[in-house]
Amino acid sequence: MSASATSVGAFFSGNTFSVPPFQREYAWEVDEVREFWEDLSQGMDEGAYFLGLFVLTDDEGRKHVVDGQQRILTLTLLAAALYHEAVRHGRNALADRIQADFLKSINYETDEQFARVRLSNERDNSTLEELLESSEIVERESGDEDVSARLVAASEVIRQKLATDLDQDPFRRLGAWADYLTNQVYVASFVHPDPASAYRVFEVINTRGKDLTTAELLKNYILSQTPARERTSAYNRWQSVARPLSPQDGPVNLVQFIRHVATLRAGHVAPKDLYSYLARGRAKQLRSKRKPPSVPELMDALEGQLPLYLQMVDPTVEGPADPEWLAIFSALRDLGVITVRPLLMALSQSINAKEGMESVLRLVVRRIVVGNLGTGNVERRLSEAAYEVAGTGDWVKPLEDLDDLNHEPGEFVEQLRKRSFNKATLGFLHRCNQQNTITPTSEGTTHLIRPRQATDWHGFPDDEFAFWGSTMGNTFLASVERRPPGASSWDGFKNNLLPYALTCGDLEDLEHRDVWSTAEVEERGMALAEVAAKIWFPERH
Repeated sequence: MSASATSVGAFFSGNTFSVPPFQREYAWEVDEVREFWEDLSQGMDEGAYFLGLFVLTDDEGRKHVVDGQQRILTLTLLAAALYHEAVRHGRNALADRIQADFLKSINYETDEQFARVRLSNERDNSTLEELLESSEIVERESGDEDVSARLVAASEVIRQKLATDLDQDPFRRLGAWADYLTNQVYVASFVHPDPASAYRVFEVINTRGKDLTTAELLKNYILSQTPARERTSAYNRWQSVARPLSPQDGPVNLVQFIRHVATLRAGHVAPKDLYSYLARGRAKQLRSKRKPPSVPELMDALEGQLPLYLQMVDPTVEGPADPEWLAIFSALRDLGVITVRPLLMALSQSINAKEGMESVLRLVVRRIVVGNLGTGNVERRLSEAAYEVAGTGDWVKPLEDLDDLNHEPGEFVEQLRKRSFNKATLGFLHRCNQQNTITPTSEGTTHLIRPRQATDWHGFPDDEFAFWGSTMGNTFLASVERRPPGASSWDGFKNNLLPYALTCGDLEDLEHRDVWSTAEVEERGMALAEVAAKIWFPERH
């Protein structure tokens, strides 16, 4: 590729730009806009500034932005701020030049003016046009993934920075800024000769950048494989899948969902291999017979699985799951377990799905207590089971093949009485014991009986607390979220926190004890672990 160098003024005045739907949306936050301003300001003091490479394709005279959208849009907002300040200070000739060079193009046959930069999303494009036209700050409600709100925030930052910069001598500084942007800020631009290759160019350039997400690459791939006349529809379908997941964890949650759906067709796909598998049909660990879905098949699968998956993320939302499934989803959410979602999706399409899901939940809890659920090998085994269930519709044999991941009740009891767990896991196990079920309702708050902040706790020194403090025996459920004042000694605990015990069993067990030492923790932990074993190993009792 050979690129030509030019000034920003010539770059803008000689082109009109469209940001196609395969491009990532405007993503710069306030800090990045401030940094961009500071860099430009410093370059102005030094006399010149190089803004980097822009990659474009030509579509009937209008340039499609393959790489450089963030900078083009932010420069457009800066030019708009300069234009409005020039009008406000009576520099009308300068304002007209800024508008003609950076903001508006004209149809010489009709005298019609239109914006030099156009976005593919109509709402966001309308926001951009309003920012170009209005000298006032445009109001937009913000959201986690709201491009319009980010554009407005960026415009506000630039206008405030510029107003401060112009404060001492607005007439001279306006001229200096206009001359600087027009003649002293430089770019290198490359126009790809084949517009059909724009998606591949976007991929090649951005996979080498730190900011591109797998979600953006997958969107790019899906649109690149869609005929031009159907791309708007394909983009809307993609957005309908991406938007409900974005508020949770952004692109990470979306890619996770896509990977879990792909698992049903491919078995285990490592995160680093997802794009290679879907876009190129290759991933080293996959068997050759497991061909990737076509784009229509992938979109159909994503849309089909999304309602159930959203209920796994949040069991309170409306969807297709049976109430019994939702209780299992809630239990897994309380435990923070995500790796079994592909298996749950596969089970949802099988006979006796509830029984299969309960078997999965039992396996999960046994592994959490005794083993380690987070290893790559365990995730691979669960993913392969999901693949088998999805392919056959029968879950009995695939789950039987996971029996070696289970543990014996005796080992479960031994580990549960002495291992440390986080409060979410301890609270879940306490609720299971108290409600005698593997899918308890979320009631009460987990508290340590002997807290970390306790001083001079007789029979329970700090060095022993480090081992026993976060075990089953030293925790209980209370109806209050905050530990009351004065509850950091054994007598203080009994007087101020124990009365809020969620069950009479805990109240009766603890209020008659004279001391609370590691011996009591071990004794109580063993009793609670034995109760838990009866719940989680019903076939052995």
